[in-house]
Amino acid sequence: MKEKELTSLAVFVKQRRKTLKINQLELSEKAGVGLRFVRDLEQGKASLRMDKVNDVLRLFGHELGPVEMDRTKLWQ
Repeated sequence: MKEKELTSLAVFVKQRRKTLKINQLELSEKAGVGLRFVRDLEQGKASLRMDKVNDVLRLFGHELGPVEMDRTKLWQ
């Protein structure tokens, strides 16, 4: 993923977590992932396991999927 997409994912998860008024530990427990994973996710780590990302996103009614990209920027 590109840095912007990671940042958007990180911001999305953090905002949703705060909307639910839960902390990172509570999110990790509800999603069945480690606290370290939630921290890495919210900090925009470049490499994350997609299955674990989906475990977190499902709590918010979302999941990862293909996103159309600007093909003019592929070879720049």
